[in-house]
Amino acid sequence: MFFVDTIEIEGLGNRSYLAGGARTAVAVDPPRDIDRVLTAAARRGVRISHVVETHIHNDYVTGGLELARITGADYLVPAGARVSFSRVPVADGDTVDIDTDLTLAAVTTPGHTPHHTAYVLGEAGRPVAAFTGGSLLIGTVGRPDLVEPRLTEQLAHAQHASAHRLADALPDETAVLPTHGFGSFCSSAQADGDTTTIGKEKAANTALTSDADTFVAELLAGLEDVPAYYAHMGPANAQGPTPVDLTRPAIADPDEIAARLAAGEWVVDLRHRVAFAEGHVAGSFNFEAEGKLATYLAWMIPWGKPVTLLADSAEQLAAAQRELVRVGIDRPASAATGGPAAWLRDGESPASFPRATFAELAARDEEDILVLDVRRDSERAAGWIAGSVHIPIHEVHSRLGEVPGGTVWVHCAGGMRAGIAASLLDAAGRRVVAVDDGFDAAAEAGLTVVTG
Repeated sequence: MFFVDTIEIEGLGNRSYLAGGARTAVAVDPPRDIDRVLTAAARRGVRISHVVETHIHNDYVTGGLELARITGADYLVPAGARVSFSRVPVADGDTVDIDTDLTLAAVTTPGHTPHHTAYVLGEAGRPVAAFTGGSLLIGTVGRPDLVEPRLTEQLAHAQHASAHRLADALPDETAVLPTHGFGSFCSSAQADGDTTTIGKEKAANTALTSDADTFVAELLAGLEDVPAYYAHMGPANAQGPTPVDLTRPAIADPDEIAARLAAGEWVVDLRHRVAFAEGHVAGSFNFEAEGKLATYLAWMIPWGKPVTLLADSAEQLAAAQRELVRVGIDRPASAATGGPAAWLRDGESPASFPRATFAELAARDEEDILVLDVRRDSERAAGWIAGSVHIPIHEVHSRLGEVPGGTVWVHCAGGMRAGIAASLLDAAGRRVVAVDDGFDAAAEAGLTVVTG
């Protein structure tokens, strides 16, 4: 009997897999913090004999090279990927033995990248699972626009062809196990469900239910902004990532926190947005540890700028470090735990700003109120508050000068991104109110929501 263990990378919306038999296993698209994969293998009592990459990843730093080094496994990387390290180049049709009666076969599936390769797990010659990476996802496919703009349309057509190749070659009952699609911006849409098969995708996946031209047109029309840090992930993975260091950073006392803020460095408060609004170090930014920390912090911070992390606890700090190394933010410059009382110098008071609901916004009639919408373009297109200004969250820091005067009531779809934006505006000296409410409540509160 074979097994497949799923390793969730929730913050980035990805999955990695460990699959094998009684004695040996293969790791597919492992995260940079490889201890999770090693723990899964130890729990199963198997040796990792192979590590495989479906592609050179654009949204996270891989742990594949280090995992192969530590375990002595063969490191399989698509032959078309241009890399600077030694690996086993994989071409279409290549097959390796994983365990008794258990094989892994490479299937070239260009589209997400030109060299993308899926791997079909076979038991006694029967396909049982397909590790589809960024090719065939649940109800959708991986984005084709992350490599080079001039290749986007070509890769979109390739995605359609690759999806059909997998669907035509594999039995309907074959499990489809993608890497992306669970919140990752590498996906052209979010997964519709948690598990799927080839048969289910034939009935529901737009790549398999639409003709090529229709599919490509709709795919390209739906693409949104690419996280800025993606530009650094591909080169890091092609070069060969270094091992991670998850030891605790140097402890920052109040004087050092103040000095780092004065130097223009980023001081990031990881606490929940409610606690941050009630009291925080003036000038610090709020990126909730329980939100999509790695995605939004890596997207917005000037690449390479030192960052100091402020956390509720040592556990919260350690979890944040783990998430950040996955996107190449390797070592915080310093860190502190506790709360504002431990982070402020003698005589300093915490800064704060109010939170509100859409009903409270609707009840205000002051002329100097500005409503700032920080949702994505696609969210805004479905409906927006009349008269509101729109700046997507990832652009707020660089466009603060464009926010008109007055008190800024900032909202998103649920509250987390509004909390980030409110912290940026507060640090810049603006009067701000964070609307911590679901957007559906806007119309219910009597605000005019424009659609169409």
